[in-house]
Amino acid sequence: MKQVVIIGLGNFGHFLARELFSKGYDVMAIDKNSARVQEIQDNVTQAIVADATDISTLQDIGVDRADLVVICIGTHLSESILTTLNVKDLGVKKVYAKAMTEAHGRILEKVGATEIFYPEKDLAIAVARKITDPNMIDYIPFIEGYTIVELAPPPAFIGSKLKDVNLINKYGVQVMAIKDVINDNLNIIPTGDYIIKDSDLLIMLGKKENIERLRAK
Repeated sequence: MKQVVIIGLGNFGHFLARELFSKGYDVMAIDKNSARVQEIQDNVTQAIVADATDISTLQDIGVDRADLVVICIGTHLSESILTTLNVKDLGVKKVYAKAMTEAHGRILEKVGATEIFYPEKDLAIAVARKITDPNMIDYIPFIEGYTIVELAPPPAFIGSKLKDVNLINKYGVQVMAIKDVINDNLNIIPTGDYIIKDSDLLIMLGKKENIERLRAK
């Protein structure tokens, strides 16, 4: 079971922590506001009152052992930046951070955040797309049992044509796009003649168990 630490229990952090816990994750929720911590304590693994800008406190409560830390501090930029720096200094490899502006996001990247997200911007874009294209199917990733993932191709796939790998029939997985991370190219709905490279990431849709079977290859 992966351990995820959520730092900052405003609306976004609160609902993210509860959702991950409901999906079976080991969730540690942290906020310096005791009322917020008390509100969520029955819906996470651990709920702790702590100041995340103090690196020694984070180490004492075991944040350095987390598989993923999500920093959901938005309104206090200095706290968001210092917390991100602290978590990276503790050696956590995956650090997702909430940003309120593009400039805030660039700073978070510079201090080590591995993924930046903009909740209000992302939601606004999703709503705009729904308005402009009401027939768009935007719920596929949330269908029970299915997921969309990026996956590096197994070594045996490299140099092979997509049609020869035959992911649909062998694994029940559909390749929706291929991202070339070196050349920063995205090939949407690649043809069967596409030759898989070691610099590719396969963006795939499939049942969770089929995706996991492919990961283990």
